[in-house]
Amino acid sequence: MKKSYEEYKDEELIMLLREGEQEVMDYLMDKYKNLVRSRAKSMYILGADTEDLIQEGMIGLFKAVRDYDFGRDAGFYTFAELCISRQIYTAVQASGRKKHMPLNTYISFYSKVADTGQEGAQLELSSVLESEQKNPEEALIDQENVEELEQIIQSQLSTLERQVIDLYLTEMGTVEISKILGIDEKSADNALQRAKNKIRRAMKQK
Repeated sequence: MKKSYEEYKDEELIMLLREGEQEVMDYLMDKYKNLVRSRAKSMYILGADTEDLIQEGMIGLFKAVRDYDFGRDAGFYTFAELCISRQIYTAVQASGRKKHMPLNTYISFYSKVADTGQEGAQLELSSVLESEQKNPEEALIDQENVEELEQIIQSQLSTLERQVIDLYLTEMGTVEISKILGIDEKSADNALQRAKNKIRRAMKQK
């Protein structure tokens, strides 16, 4: 008869696994498969096939179960989410990643970047990017703006700034970004602000 693990906490399950109860691994992999799918979906904009990202995420989940340290790490869920995200992002980076990110991603991103918080400081281009595309001509204009923005990101941002922007586009905050990249939160936030400022200046010059 198969043992039921629902009543156990994750940390207790990992202890059972390390005591030799191998069925626990299958249970945890099944329990967290939806978390893997969620992280893969959020990071799909960085490129690669969704199924490939899910596979990488499951590898990250396996590593989380294997490497979880009761005394060092936070709760298992938080640790697993970090390992999954890091595994997916590392795989995307290694594969050479995107050629072009989806247009709506850049529209959303440009809206965030363009708003300086000062009256009248919203860049004119953002109104074009934020407008609904009602005809092919408008879509073409937006695509050209997206390509300009991508060129700026690739040519003017440092490696760290590009990495931070990549993860920022997946709706991650600086705390999670810092953990994935292995840097402190202040460094992640500073890199994000530098990247935004560079993009603002470059777009103003267009």
